[in-house]
Amino acid sequence: MKTAFFFILTAAFLFTSGFSKQLHFQTLVPNPLSSSKPQSVNLDDFSWSESESLTTTTTTESTTESSLAGEAKSILTLNLQHVDSLTSKEDETHESLLKSRLRRDEARVNTLKSMAVKARSSSPGKNVTGSRGKDFSASIISGLAQGSGEYFTRLGVGTPPKYAYMVLDTGSDIPWIQCQPCRKCYSQTDPIFNPSKSKSYAGVTCSSPLCRKLDASGCNQKKSCLYQVSYGDGSFTFGELATETFTFRGTKIPKIALGCGHDNEGLFVGAAGILGLGRGRLSFPTQSDHRFGGKFSYCLVDRTSSTSSKPSSVVFGESSVSKSAVFTPMLQNPKLDTFYYVGLLGISVGGVRVSAIRSSFFRLDKAGNGGVIIDSGTSVTRLTRPAYTALRDAFRVGTKGLKSAPGFSLFDTCYDLSGQKEVKVPTVVMHFGGGADVSLPAANYLIPVDTNGVFCFAFAGTTGGLSIIGNIQQQGIRVVFDRAGSRVGFAPRGCA
Repeated sequence: MKTAFFFILTAAFLFTSGFSKQLHFQTLVPNPLSSSKPQSVNLDDFSWSESESLTTTTTTESTTESSLAGEAKSILTLNLQHVDSLTSKEDETHESLLKSRLRRDEARVNTLKSMAVKARSSSPGKNVTGSRGKDFSASIISGLAQGSGEYFTRLGVGTPPKYAYMVLDTGSDIPWIQCQPCRKCYSQTDPIFNPSKSKSYAGVTCSSPLCRKLDASGCNQKKSCLYQVSYGDGSFTFGELATETFTFRGTKIPKIALGCGHDNEGLFVGAAGILGLGRGRLSFPTQSDHRFGGKFSYCLVDRTSSTSSKPSSVVFGESSVSKSAVFTPMLQNPKLDTFYYVGLLGISVGGVRVSAIRSSFFRLDKAGNGGVIIDSGTSVTRLTRPAYTALRDAFRVGTKGLKSAPGFSLFDTCYDLSGQKEVKVPTVVMHFGGGADVSLPAANYLIPVDTNGVFCFAFAGTTGGLSIIGNIQQQGIRVVFDRAGSRVGFAPRGCA
Protein backbone atom coordinates (compact mmCIF):
# COMPACT_ATOMS: atom_id res chain seq x y z
CA MET A 1 0.00 0.00 0.00
CA LYS A 2 2.84 2.41 0.84
CA THR A 3 4.38 1.85 -2.60
CA ALA A 4 1.05 2.43 -4.32
CA PHE A 5 0.41 5.54 -2.25
CA PHE A 6 3.86 6.96 -3.16
CA PHE A 7 3.14 6.28 -6.83
CA ILE A 8 -0.17 8.14 -6.65
CA LEU A 9 1.48 11.14 -4.97
CA THR A 10 4.27 11.22 -7.56
CA ALA A 11 1.84 10.95 -10.45
CA ALA A 12 -0.27 13.74 -8.95
CA PHE A 13 2.81 15.98 -8.62
CA LEU A 14 3.83 15.27 -12.19
CA PHE A 15 0.37 16.20 -13.37
CA THR A 16 0.16 19.46 -11.38
CA SER A 17 3.67 20.44 -12.50
CA GLY A 18 2.62 20.10 -16.12
CA PHE A 19 4.48 16.80 -16.59
CA SER A 20 1.61 14.73 -18.00
CA LYS A 21 3.79 13.33 -20.76
CA GLN A 22 7.22 11.75 -21.05
CA LEU A 23 10.07 14.14 -20.33
CA HIS A 24 12.85 15.05 -22.75
CA PHE A 25 16.41 14.44 -21.56
CA GLN A 26 19.91 15.31 -22.71
CA THR A 27 23.30 13.89 -21.80
CA LEU A 28 25.68 15.50 -19.33
CA VAL A 29 29.28 14.31 -19.12
CA PRO A 30 30.07 15.07 -15.46
CA ASN A 31 33.61 16.40 -15.40
CA PRO A 32 34.32 17.55 -11.82
CA LEU A 33 36.49 20.55 -11.03
CA SER A 34 40.14 19.83 -11.64
CA SER A 35 42.33 19.16 -8.63
CA SER A 36 45.33 20.68 -10.42
CA LYS A 37 46.39 24.28 -9.89
CA PRO A 38 44.48 26.72 -12.11
CA GLN A 39 46.51 27.63 -15.18
CA SER A 40 47.35 31.27 -15.60
CA VAL A 41 46.35 32.84 -18.88
CA ASN A 42 49.26 34.13 -20.93
CA LEU A 43 48.49 37.82 -20.63
CA ASP A 44 51.16 38.55 -23.23
CA ASP A 45 48.55 37.38 -25.75
CA PHE A 46 46.76 40.65 -24.99
CA SER A 47 49.86 42.84 -25.12
CA TRP A 48 49.34 44.45 -28.51
CA SER A 49 51.82 47.02 -29.68
CA GLU A 50 50.62 50.42 -30.85
CA SER A 51 52.00 49.74 -34.31
CA GLU A 52 50.08 46.48 -34.77
CA SER A 53 48.40 46.23 -38.16
CA LEU A 54 44.65 45.91 -38.61
CA THR A 55 44.72 42.12 -38.78
CA THR A 56 41.51 41.62 -36.84
CA THR A 57 39.40 44.47 -38.19
CA THR A 58 37.73 45.00 -41.50
CA THR A 59 35.71 47.83 -42.94
CA THR A 60 32.59 47.13 -44.95
CA GLU A 61 29.98 49.28 -46.63
CA SER A 62 26.87 48.78 -44.51
CA THR A 63 23.58 48.01 -46.20
CA THR A 64 21.42 47.67 -43.11
CA GLU A 65 18.60 50.08 -42.37
CA SER A 66 20.10 50.92 -38.99
CA SER A 67 23.36 52.20 -40.51
CA LEU A 68 23.90 55.67 -41.85
CA ALA A 69 23.53 55.68 -45.62
CA GLY A 70 26.82 55.60 -47.46
CA GLU A 71 28.94 55.51 -44.32
CA ALA A 72 31.53 52.77 -43.92
CA LYS A 73 31.13 50.76 -40.72
CA SER A 74 33.93 49.05 -38.83
CA ILE A 75 33.92 45.51 -37.54
CA LEU A 76 35.98 44.78 -34.46
CA THR A 77 36.64 41.46 -32.72
CA LEU A 78 38.37 41.17 -29.34
CA ASN A 79 39.25 38.15 -27.25
CA LEU A 80 38.12 38.14 -23.63
CA GLN A 81 39.52 36.50 -20.51
CA HIS A 82 37.93 35.85 -17.16
CA VAL A 83 38.90 38.24 -14.39
CA ASP A 84 40.34 35.35 -12.33
CA SER A 85 43.32 35.51 -14.69
CA LEU A 86 44.26 38.82 -13.09
CA THR A 87 43.39 38.00 -9.49
CA SER A 88 44.29 34.34 -8.86
CA LYS A 89 46.95 33.66 -6.22
CA GLU A 90 49.58 30.97 -5.77
CA ASP A 91 47.48 28.95 -3.34
CA GLU A 92 44.23 29.22 -5.33
CA THR A 93 42.36 26.07 -6.36
CA HIS A 94 39.44 25.65 -8.72
CA GLU A 95 37.19 25.20 -5.69
CA SER A 96 38.39 28.38 -3.99
CA LEU A 97 38.00 30.34 -7.24
CA LEU A 98 34.40 29.12 -7.55
CA LYS A 99 33.62 30.16 -3.98
CA SER A 100 35.13 33.58 -4.65
CA ARG A 101 33.02 33.97 -7.81
CA LEU A 102 29.85 33.10 -5.93
CA ARG A 103 30.66 35.64 -3.20
CA ARG A 104 31.26 38.29 -5.87
CA ASP A 105 28.08 37.20 -7.57
CA GLU A 106 25.92 37.72 -4.50
CA ALA A 107 27.35 41.22 -4.00
CA ARG A 108 26.81 42.11 -7.65
CA VAL A 109 23.20 40.95 -7.64
CA ASN A 110 22.54 43.07 -4.55
CA THR A 111 24.06 46.07 -6.34
CA LEU A 112 21.97 45.55 -9.49
CA LYS A 113 18.83 45.36 -7.37
CA SER A 114 19.88 48.49 -5.47
CA MET A 115 20.42 50.29 -8.75
CA ALA A 116 16.91 49.37 -9.91
CA VAL A 117 15.38 50.49 -6.62
CA LYS A 118 17.29 53.79 -6.65
CA ALA A 119 16.20 54.50 -10.23
CA ARG A 120 12.53 54.07 -9.29
CA SER A 121 12.80 56.53 -6.42
CA SER A 122 14.89 59.28 -8.03
CA SER A 123 14.57 61.70 -10.91
CA PRO A 124 16.92 61.16 -13.87
CA GLY A 125 19.40 63.80 -14.94
CA LYS A 126 19.89 65.36 -11.52
CA ASN A 127 22.61 67.99 -11.41
CA VAL A 128 24.78 68.57 -8.36
CA THR A 129 27.03 71.61 -8.61
CA GLY A 130 29.69 73.07 -6.39
CA SER A 131 30.93 69.62 -5.33
CA ARG A 132 34.55 68.79 -4.78
CA GLY A 133 36.37 65.65 -3.70
CA LYS A 134 34.56 63.64 -1.06
CA ASP A 135 31.85 66.32 -0.87
CA PHE A 136 30.53 64.98 -4.17
CA SER A 137 27.60 63.16 -2.60
CA ALA A 138 25.15 62.52 -5.46
CA SER A 139 26.61 59.13 -6.29
CA ILE A 140 25.63 56.93 -9.20
CA ILE A 141 24.95 53.32 -8.26
CA SER A 142 26.60 51.20 -10.92
CA GLY A 143 25.88 47.60 -11.84
CA LEU A 144 29.34 46.45 -10.84
CA ALA A 145 29.55 44.86 -7.43
CA GLN A 146 32.93 44.65 -5.69
CA GLY A 147 34.43 46.77 -8.46
CA SER A 148 34.72 43.74 -10.68
CA GLY A 149 32.91 42.40 -13.71
CA GLU A 150 33.69 38.91 -14.92
CA TYR A 151 35.51 39.41 -18.25
CA PHE A 152 38.23 41.77 -19.43
CA THR A 153 40.09 42.69 -22.58
CA ARG A 154 43.05 44.92 -23.41
CA LEU A 155 42.83 48.30 -25.07
CA GLY A 156 44.91 51.41 -25.59
CA VAL A 157 43.99 54.72 -23.99
CA GLY A 158 45.39 58.06 -25.18
CA THR A 159 47.87 59.18 -27.83
CA PRO A 160 50.24 57.44 -28.02
CA PRO A 161 48.09 54.59 -26.66
CA LYS A 162 48.92 53.17 -23.24
CA TYR A 163 47.55 49.66 -23.03
CA ALA A 164 45.61 48.43 -20.05
CA TYR A 165 43.22 45.66 -19.00
CA MET A 166 39.63 46.87 -18.87
CA VAL A 167 36.63 44.98 -17.55
CA LEU A 168 33.68 44.81 -19.96
CA ASP A 169 30.33 45.21 -18.24
CA THR A 170 26.77 45.38 -19.61
CA GLY A 171 25.56 46.57 -16.19
CA SER A 172 27.33 49.94 -16.26
CA ASP A 173 27.71 52.86 -18.65
CA ILE A 174 30.47 55.45 -18.32
CA PRO A 175 33.95 54.06 -19.14
CA TRP A 176 36.57 54.98 -16.55
CA ILE A 177 40.23 54.35 -15.83
CA GLN A 178 42.59 55.09 -12.94
CA CYS A 179 44.55 58.29 -13.56
CA GLN A 180 47.57 60.10 -12.21
CA PRO A 181 47.89 61.99 -9.98
CA CYS A 182 46.34 59.53 -7.53
CA ARG A 183 44.69 60.69 -4.38
CA LYS A 184 44.16 57.00 -3.76
CA CYS A 185 44.52 54.22 -6.32
CA TYR A 186 44.33 50.45 -6.02
CA SER A 187 46.94 48.03 -7.35
CA GLN A 188 46.64 47.26 -11.06
CA THR A 189 48.64 45.18 -13.55
CA ASP A 190 49.74 48.07 -15.79
CA PRO A 191 51.20 51.51 -14.97
CA ILE A 192 48.50 54.01 -14.03
CA PHE A 193 47.42 56.22 -16.94
CA ASN A 194 48.96 59.70 -16.99
CA PRO A 195 46.65 62.07 -18.91
CA SER A 196 49.34 64.79 -19.10
CA LYS A 197 51.33 62.55 -21.45
CA SER A 198 48.45 62.01 -23.89
CA LYS A 199 48.08 64.35 -26.86
CA SER A 200 44.40 63.46 -27.28
CA TYR A 201 43.23 63.94 -23.68
CA ALA A 202 40.74 66.79 -23.31
CA GLY A 203 38.95 67.80 -20.14
CA VAL A 204 35.20 68.44 -20.14
CA THR A 205 33.80 71.66 -18.66
CA CYS A 206 30.79 71.86 -16.36
CA SER A 207 28.75 73.60 -19.07
CA SER A 208 29.46 70.90 -21.67
CA PRO A 209 26.56 68.83 -23.04
CA LEU A 210 28.64 65.76 -22.15
CA CYS A 211 28.68 66.78 -18.49
CA ARG A 212 24.91 67.12 -18.55
CA LYS A 213 24.60 63.54 -19.80
CA LEU A 214 25.86 62.24 -16.46
CA ASP A 215 23.09 61.02 -14.17
CA ALA A 216 24.71 63.21 -11.53
CA SER A 217 27.48 65.70 -12.20
CA GLY A 218 29.70 67.93 -10.11
CA CYS A 219 31.93 70.91 -10.72
CA ASN A 220 35.26 71.93 -9.18
CA GLN A 221 36.85 75.38 -8.82
CA LYS A 222 38.44 75.04 -12.27
CA LYS A 223 34.97 74.47 -13.77
CA SER A 224 35.97 70.92 -14.69
CA CYS A 225 33.15 68.35 -14.87
CA LEU A 226 33.36 65.78 -12.08
CA TYR A 227 31.99 62.24 -12.07
CA GLN A 228 31.57 59.66 -9.34
CA VAL A 229 30.52 56.03 -9.63
CA SER A 230 29.66 54.19 -6.42
CA TYR A 231 29.17 50.49 -5.86
CA GLY A 232 27.00 48.49 -3.52
CA ASP A 233 29.92 47.30 -1.40
CA GLY A 234 31.13 50.85 -0.67
CA SER A 235 33.75 50.95 -3.43
CA PHE A 236 33.80 54.06 -5.63
CA THR A 237 35.73 55.92 -8.31
CA PHE A 238 35.87 59.72 -8.42
CA GLY A 239 37.56 62.12 -10.81
CA GLU A 240 37.20 64.33 -13.87
CA LEU A 241 35.21 63.66 -17.01
CA ALA A 242 37.28 63.90 -20.19
CA THR A 243 37.35 62.76 -23.79
CA GLU A 244 40.06 60.44 -25.05
CA THR A 245 41.06 58.18 -27.91
CA PHE A 246 40.61 54.40 -27.49
CA THR A 247 42.70 52.00 -29.54
CA PHE A 248 41.53 48.40 -30.11
CA ARG A 249 44.13 46.31 -31.93
CA GLY A 250 45.02 49.21 -34.20
CA THR A 251 41.50 50.60 -34.62
CA LYS A 252 41.36 54.12 -33.15
CA ILE A 253 38.11 55.60 -31.87
CA PRO A 254 38.52 59.26 -30.87
CA LYS A 255 36.60 61.50 -28.48
CA ILE A 256 35.15 58.86 -26.17
CA ALA A 257 33.87 60.31 -22.90
CA LEU A 258 35.94 58.78 -20.11
CA GLY A 259 36.06 59.08 -16.35
CA CYS A 260 39.61 59.85 -15.26
CA GLY A 261 39.63 58.48 -11.71
CA HIS A 262 41.98 60.08 -9.18
CA ASP A 263 40.34 58.55 -6.11
CA ASN A 264 39.45 54.89 -6.52
CA GLU A 265 38.76 53.07 -3.28
CA GLY A 266 37.43 49.66 -2.35
CA LEU A 267 37.65 46.13 -3.64
CA PHE A 268 38.98 46.83 -7.13
CA VAL A 269 41.63 44.37 -8.27
CA GLY A 270 43.88 43.99 -11.29
CA ALA A 271 42.17 45.78 -14.18
CA ALA A 272 42.75 49.49 -14.78
CA GLY A 273 39.08 50.36 -15.13
CA ILE A 274 35.72 49.60 -16.71
CA LEU A 275 34.45 49.66 -20.29
CA GLY A 276 30.71 50.15 -19.76
CA LEU A 277 28.59 48.31 -22.32
CA GLY A 278 25.17 49.33 -21.00
CA ARG A 279 22.36 51.13 -22.83
CA GLY A 280 22.95 54.52 -21.20
CA ARG A 281 23.87 57.78 -22.91
CA LEU A 282 27.58 57.55 -22.04
CA SER A 283 28.20 53.83 -22.49
CA PHE A 284 30.82 52.77 -25.02
CA PRO A 285 28.28 51.23 -27.47
CA THR A 286 26.19 54.41 -27.41
CA GLN A 287 29.22 56.64 -27.94
CA SER A 288 30.48 54.49 -30.83
CA ASP A 289 27.12 54.08 -32.60
CA HIS A 290 28.45 56.00 -35.60
CA ARG A 291 31.30 53.51 -35.92
CA PHE A 292 29.61 50.17 -35.23
CA GLY A 293 25.99 50.82 -36.13
CA GLY A 294 24.58 50.18 -32.66
CA LYS A 295 25.42 46.46 -32.64
CA PHE A 296 27.69 44.22 -30.58
CA SER A 297 27.70 40.66 -29.31
CA TYR A 298 29.73 38.39 -27.08
CA CYS A 299 30.19 34.68 -26.63
CA LEU A 300 31.53 33.31 -23.34
CA VAL A 301 33.13 29.88 -23.14
CA ASP A 302 32.88 27.56 -20.15
CA ARG A 303 35.70 28.84 -17.96
CA THR A 304 35.82 25.61 -15.89
CA SER A 305 36.22 23.38 -18.94
CA SER A 306 39.62 21.91 -19.71
CA THR A 307 38.52 20.98 -23.26
CA SER A 308 37.44 24.39 -24.53
CA SER A 309 39.79 25.59 -27.27
CA LYS A 310 37.86 28.69 -28.34
CA PRO A 311 38.36 31.95 -26.44
CA SER A 312 35.54 34.12 -25.23
CA SER A 313 35.10 37.09 -27.54
CA VAL A 314 33.22 40.33 -28.12
CA VAL A 315 32.39 41.63 -31.61
CA PHE A 316 31.33 45.17 -32.51
CA GLY A 317 29.68 45.98 -35.83
CA GLU A 318 27.48 44.26 -38.39
CA SER A 319 29.30 40.91 -38.08
CA SER A 320 28.23 40.72 -34.46
CA VAL A 321 24.70 39.79 -35.59
CA SER A 322 24.70 36.03 -36.03
CA LYS A 323 22.58 34.62 -38.85
CA SER A 324 21.53 31.71 -36.64
CA ALA A 325 20.28 33.90 -33.79
CA VAL A 326 16.71 33.99 -32.58
CA PHE A 327 15.59 37.43 -31.43
CA THR A 328 13.42 38.86 -28.71
CA PRO A 329 12.44 42.54 -28.38
CA MET A 330 14.64 44.73 -26.19
CA LEU A 331 12.37 46.30 -23.58
CA GLN A 332 12.79 49.77 -22.10
CA ASN A 333 12.67 50.59 -18.41
CA PRO A 334 11.36 54.18 -18.25
CA LYS A 335 13.27 54.74 -15.02
CA LEU A 336 16.62 53.14 -15.89
CA ASP A 337 18.34 53.13 -19.27
CA THR A 338 21.45 51.10 -18.39
CA PHE A 339 20.13 47.53 -18.33
CA TYR A 340 19.16 45.31 -21.27
CA TYR A 341 15.63 44.19 -20.45
CA VAL A 342 13.91 41.30 -22.24
CA GLY A 343 10.54 39.60 -21.89
CA LEU A 344 10.74 36.12 -20.34
CA LEU A 345 7.41 34.36 -20.78
CA GLY A 346 8.12 30.97 -19.21
CA ILE A 347 10.46 28.00 -18.85
CA SER A 348 10.15 24.38 -19.92
CA VAL A 349 11.76 21.44 -18.14
CA GLY A 350 12.01 18.13 -19.96
CA GLY A 351 10.10 19.52 -22.92
CA VAL A 352 7.08 20.50 -20.80
CA ARG A 353 6.15 24.07 -19.92
CA VAL A 354 6.22 24.55 -16.13
CA SER A 355 2.68 25.83 -15.61
CA ALA A 356 3.48 27.33 -12.20
CA ILE A 357 5.92 29.77 -13.84
CA ARG A 358 3.74 32.63 -15.06
CA SER A 359 4.85 35.46 -17.33
CA SER A 360 3.57 37.91 -14.69
CA PHE A 361 6.52 36.88 -12.50
CA PHE A 362 8.82 38.64 -14.99
CA ARG A 363 6.76 41.62 -16.10
CA LEU A 364 8.38 45.06 -16.23
CA ASP A 365 5.77 47.64 -15.26
CA LYS A 366 5.57 51.35 -16.07
CA ALA A 367 7.02 52.28 -12.69
CA GLY A 368 10.20 50.30 -13.43
CA ASN A 369 9.39 47.38 -11.13
CA GLY A 370 10.29 43.79 -11.98
CA GLY A 371 11.58 42.72 -15.37
CA VAL A 372 14.38 40.49 -16.63
CA ILE A 373 17.85 41.68 -17.69
CA ILE A 374 20.72 40.04 -19.57
CA ASP A 375 23.96 40.64 -17.67
CA SER A 376 27.57 39.79 -18.51
CA GLY A 377 28.84 40.24 -14.95
CA THR A 378 26.36 38.07 -13.01
CA SER A 379 27.32 34.40 -13.01
CA VAL A 380 24.23 32.56 -11.75
CA THR A 381 20.77 33.30 -13.16
CA ARG A 382 18.43 34.74 -10.53
CA LEU A 383 14.69 34.31 -10.86
CA THR A 384 11.99 35.77 -8.66
CA ARG A 385 11.43 33.39 -5.77
CA PRO A 386 8.12 31.82 -6.95
CA ALA A 387 9.54 31.22 -10.44
CA TYR A 388 12.74 29.70 -9.09
CA THR A 389 10.88 27.41 -6.67
CA ALA A 390 8.65 26.08 -9.46
CA LEU A 391 11.65 25.56 -11.78
CA ARG A 392 13.70 23.81 -9.09
CA ASP A 393 10.84 21.51 -8.08
CA ALA A 394 10.19 20.56 -11.71
CA PHE A 395 13.88 19.81 -12.23
CA ARG A 396 14.00 17.68 -9.06
CA VAL A 397 11.13 15.55 -10.38
CA GLY A 398 13.08 14.94 -13.58
CA THR A 399 16.26 13.99 -11.68
CA LYS A 400 14.76 11.79 -8.95
CA GLY A 401 16.95 8.92 -10.18
CA LEU A 402 20.16 10.83 -9.38
CA LYS A 403 21.86 10.63 -5.99
CA SER A 404 21.29 13.87 -4.08
CA ALA A 405 24.03 15.79 -2.26
CA PRO A 406 24.00 18.59 0.33
CA GLY A 407 23.57 22.17 -0.90
CA PHE A 408 26.57 24.31 -1.75
CA SER A 409 26.79 28.07 -1.23
CA LEU A 410 23.66 29.60 -2.81
CA PHE A 411 22.70 26.30 -4.51
CA ASP A 412 20.03 24.19 -2.81
CA THR A 413 19.76 21.41 -5.40
CA CYS A 414 22.91 19.30 -5.79
CA TYR A 415 23.80 15.78 -6.89
CA ASP A 416 26.61 13.32 -6.27
CA LEU A 417 27.67 12.23 -9.76
CA SER A 418 31.00 10.72 -8.70
CA GLY A 419 31.98 7.71 -10.78
CA GLN A 420 29.45 8.51 -13.50
CA LYS A 421 30.67 8.71 -17.08
CA GLU A 422 27.46 10.32 -18.27
CA VAL A 423 24.01 11.04 -16.91
CA LYS A 424 20.65 11.99 -18.40
CA VAL A 425 19.15 15.26 -17.19
CA PRO A 426 15.92 17.03 -18.20
CA THR A 427 16.22 19.69 -20.88
CA VAL A 428 15.72 23.32 -19.88
CA VAL A 429 14.34 25.85 -22.37
CA MET A 430 13.77 29.55 -21.69
CA HIS A 431 10.88 31.09 -23.65
CA PHE A 432 11.37 34.76 -24.51
CA GLY A 433 8.97 37.13 -26.25
CA GLY A 434 8.81 37.13 -30.02
CA GLY A 435 9.10 33.33 -30.21
CA ALA A 436 12.74 33.20 -29.10
CA ASP A 437 13.15 29.83 -27.40
CA VAL A 438 16.63 29.27 -25.99
CA SER A 439 17.56 25.66 -25.21
CA LEU A 440 20.35 25.47 -22.66
CA PRO A 441 23.16 22.90 -22.88
CA ALA A 442 23.20 20.63 -19.81
CA ALA A 443 26.54 22.10 -18.71
CA ASN A 444 24.86 25.53 -18.48
CA TYR A 445 22.60 24.53 -15.60
CA LEU A 446 24.25 21.59 -13.86
CA ILE A 447 27.78 22.65 -12.89
CA PRO A 448 30.62 21.09 -10.87
CA VAL A 449 31.30 22.64 -7.47
CA ASP A 450 34.15 20.44 -6.20
CA THR A 451 36.70 17.84 -7.24
CA ASN A 452 34.64 14.94 -5.88
CA GLY A 453 31.86 14.88 -8.46
CA VAL A 454 29.22 17.07 -6.82
CA PHE A 455 27.15 19.06 -9.31
CA CYS A 456 24.53 21.73 -8.54
CA PHE A 457 21.56 23.22 -10.34
CA ALA A 458 22.93 26.64 -11.30
CA PHE A 459 19.88 28.82 -10.75
CA ALA A 460 18.89 30.73 -7.63
CA GLY A 461 15.92 32.61 -6.26
CA THR A 462 15.86 36.31 -5.48
CA THR A 463 13.61 38.87 -3.89
CA GLY A 464 12.83 42.37 -5.07
CA GLY A 465 11.28 41.58 -8.44
CA LEU A 466 14.32 41.90 -10.74
CA SER A 467 15.38 38.67 -12.50
CA ILE A 468 18.84 38.36 -14.06
CA ILE A 469 20.06 35.99 -16.81
CA GLY A 470 23.64 35.21 -15.75
CA ASN A 471 26.72 34.26 -17.77
CA ILE A 472 26.76 30.58 -16.76
CA GLN A 473 23.48 30.13 -18.61
CA GLN A 474 24.89 32.20 -21.51
CA GLN A 475 27.98 29.99 -22.01
CA GLY A 476 28.54 28.90 -25.60
CA ILE A 477 25.67 31.10 -26.82
CA ARG A 478 26.43 34.25 -28.79
CA VAL A 479 24.33 36.99 -27.21
CA VAL A 480 23.57 39.79 -29.67
CA PHE A 481 22.73 43.32 -28.53
CA ASP A 482 21.19 45.01 -31.56
CA ARG A 483 20.48 48.43 -30.10
CA ALA A 484 19.65 49.86 -33.53
CA GLY A 485 16.97 47.20 -34.02
CA SER A 486 15.94 47.24 -30.34
CA ARG A 487 16.34 43.48 -30.00
CA VAL A 488 18.46 40.87 -28.22
CA GLY A 489 19.51 37.68 -30.00
CA PHE A 490 20.72 34.25 -28.96
CA ALA A 491 22.78 32.04 -31.29
CA PRO A 492 23.55 28.49 -30.10
CA ARG A 493 27.13 27.27 -30.50
CA GLY A 494 28.05 30.88 -31.18
CA CYS A 495 31.68 30.76 -30.00
CA ALA A 496 32.89 28.81 -33.04
